[in-house]
Amino acid sequence: MRIKDELFGKEVLDCDIQIVGKVSDVVFDKDTFEITDLVLKKMGLSEQIKSSENMVPMELVKVIGDKILLKGEDDL
Repeated sequence: MRIKDELFGKEVLDCDIQIVGKVSDVVFDKDTFEITDLVLKKMGLSEQIKSSENMVPMELVKVIGDKILLKGEDDL
């Protein structure tokens, strides 16, 4: 899988199907080369006001498809 083509720019949705941001970068474990976190850039008005990013651990990712769906309380 090519990280840039497959993940960058994908919308990330919370368990209520609300958009929380888009993937702008990923964090790798340098020893295993596994993705440990997704770096999300906020969308909408907050993106225009100031540049803000959030880190989402891969443990919170439920599904990666056309969009990325995060786990809810029931999934944890």
